Amino acid sequence: MRSPIVLVPACVNQIGAHPYHTAQLKYVAAVADGARCTPLIVPALGATTDIETLLALADGVMLTGSPSNVHASLYGEALLDPSLPLDAARDATTLPLIRAAIQRGIPLLAICRGFQEVNVALGGTLHQAVHAVDGMNDHRERKDDALDQQYAPSHRVLLDPGGRLADVLDDATEIMVNSLHGQGIKQLAPGLVAEAHADDGLVEAYRVADASGFTLALQWHPEWRFAENPDSVKIFSAFGAACRAYMITR
Repeated sequence: MRSPIVLVPACVNQIGAHPYHTAQLKYVAAVADGARCTPLIVPALGATTDIETLLALADGVMLTGSPSNVHASLYGEALLDPSLPLDAARDATTLPLIRAAIQRGIPLLAICRGFQEVNVALGGTLHQAVHAVDGMNDHRERKDDALDQQYAPSHRVLLDPGGRLADVLDDATEIMVNSLHGQGIKQLAPGLVAEAHADDGLVEAYRVADASGFTLALQWHPEWRFAENPDSVKIFSAFGAACRAYMITR
């Protein structure tokens, strides 16, 4: 039996004099070694992307984190800080891909920027600067820290009993997660159900309530050295199992 194919949409980044489609190794490795699927990096071609062809191949979709933010105009706001990085090509690729994948019942795992993309794609909004919101903590990493420190467990999240994430994590009630994001959920999109919250009330995980396939979105980074974290191993194993089930039954 062939390995399930998981689409991994790329970012657009300027490297030297040229723009590139990029996907960080840690995400690709988590799909290959954690979910035991075959990652297929999808260029961010925006409106020219042939979504139907891609989804005809796909047994899963994983949306990665990125230094860039979803453009605020896509949820009806002006940019609060135009100096922060954006990626219009990724926005134009992932948002319609998300809607089409969910409609088809294709398993979906969304991480950090991907977590925010799904919310925006389905009609939700974001805090553009969580740390500036009264009552919220600062969820950003310290850029001067070594990567091991940036991705170290930072705070706990409380899991909603009976949720998909709690089920994946063997009915855990709380876990420790890393925290490397400046933006976060303001208003959940219709049809999304929160699965976990930080102590300050920020939504840290959700699912699509009526999706026929596996859907899970996480604000933290389970892909970072996933094999060393039992919770991350369970998350990627569950995603991989969902992709294999979809491949067999579609």
